[in-house]
Amino acid sequence: MIKKMVFVIVVLGICVPEIVRAQTTTAIPFLLIVPDSRSSGMGETGVALADNAWATFWNPAGLAFQKGSELAMTHTNWLPGLGLSDLWIAHLAYKQPVEDLDGIVGAQLTYLNLGEFNQTSSSPDVIGTFTGYEMAFALTYSTKLTEQLGIGTSVRIIYSHLAPFGAGEEKGTGTATGVCFDIGLLYRPLVCNIPFTDVDLGKSISFGANIANIGPKMSYIDRAQADPLPMNLRLGIAYKFLESDYNNINGTVEVNRLLVNRYGSSSDEFYKAFFTTWTSGNISEQIRRFDSAIGLEYWYGSPKLIGLRFGYFYEDPREGNRKFMTFGAGLRYDLYAFDFGYLSALEGQNPLDGTLRLSLSIGWGGDVN
Repeated sequence: MIKKMVFVIVVLGICVPEIVRAQTTTAIPFLLIVPDSRSSGMGETGVALADNAWATFWNPAGLAFQKGSELAMTHTNWLPGLGLSDLWIAHLAYKQPVEDLDGIVGAQLTYLNLGEFNQTSSSPDVIGTFTGYEMAFALTYSTKLTEQLGIGTSVRIIYSHLAPFGAGEEKGTGTATGVCFDIGLLYRPLVCNIPFTDVDLGKSISFGANIANIGPKMSYIDRAQADPLPMNLRLGIAYKFLESDYNNINGTVEVNRLLVNRYGSSSDEFYKAFFTTWTSGNISEQIRRFDSAIGLEYWYGSPKLIGLRFGYFYEDPREGNRKFMTFGAGLRYDLYAFDFGYLSALEGQNPLDGTLRLSLSIGWGGDVN
């Protein structure tokens, strides 16, 4: 028999730093982990930018405005503050235009390695070892509804392998399988006038919205103990402050919020959480449940050669208290792009502090951003 404590340690090792909520608990929060180094260096923003293969995560609608094919990959030693060398996460993303479908298709694979654990009996004696891991595979399709508006959706299969056997005398095992989908919109107006002024922001601005991880609850033991998926709403604005032959500056502002009401809907009525999550608490409580972030990116070169990035992320102290600054840089050469992002926590001892993401992209037939 494996002690239940093993399950608790595994789950807390992921949940605590990534998503802390006073009254909600979700399954597989690894779906919220930012995959790419570029966006992580910009305060973990990307829903309104979404201009490369990682749009499969940030906003599937972003693929509709892109050209060419791209293969991107990222590797990160996860939660470096815990000092666990075998805890890491890897991502792989791909996009490809398909003329017959009048759009772009994409795919993303995520793999989280939880490391090796000891199996014990009712006594502390070790009787074996096992490896825990979680993974998800998503397929994306995106197209333009108009020249200014793109729409996209992703369907995702999830597999969680916390342990290969059950916990004590409870039913089920430490594995679970689920499915969910995302839907996103990206709007890039040709004309965008600031009210009561003559200022036209034109093609420099874009607006993005994405609801991710929409799906039924997942259970490891039995359906009575099922947990909701981390359904998440992102809203953002991206703006090109400067666009010239040798100098380009992008800025992003983004908010996101979990749409989870653990006790408000059954596993077969998960869509109700989108509505019921807004009914608990007054207006000020609703507002503080939004995380907010800003990001800046500077590029030099023609074509783009060297990039520098900065960002800031804020979460209300009563909702988790994640506050951190991010930094990043990028290099472009021919078909290849290399990026890194670094996270520096601002509040106490945070296991996310010192997180370093490394990404490599190969693009052909279009631009790699």
